[in-house]
Amino acid sequence: MSSRPPVEPIPSRSWAEIRWRQFRHAPRPVVRAVLSSLVVAVILAALYLAYDVALERGARPPGGDLRLLAIAAYIATVLVVGSVVTYLVVPQPTGSGTTRRRTGWSAALGFFAAVPIAYLVLVAATQIVRPFLV
Repeated sequence: MSSRPPVEPIPSRSWAEIRWRQFRHAPRPVVRAVLSSLVVAVILAALYLAYDVALERGARPPGGDLRLLAIAAYIATVLVVGSVVTYLVVPQPTGSGTTRRRTGWSAALGFFAAVPIAYLVLVAATQIVRPFLV
């Protein structure tokens, strides 16, 4: 003789509902790491876009056309900053302890998260925004 009310079955959620909830409740350190890579990528892509548009409008810098070098520097900087910031911001789980641990895996997470961010921001800048500026 239990005084508890009967247990109702939990309604199952669709795939989209599950992913939307995961998106809304992402862990803060991961959000910070992704946003740091995104901010660096947007700033550097804006600088590259300004350089590219200036070259298209006839500016001749003393070093010549260095767009390929600029893209290489953009990618390298976004990947390095993404790795370092993620290493500093995303500690590994420690279980019941209070110490924070960081290893190369945290940096690897940042590196692999920064790769698509760098690519997508550069593609958006050069293929979507640039035609409006030239």
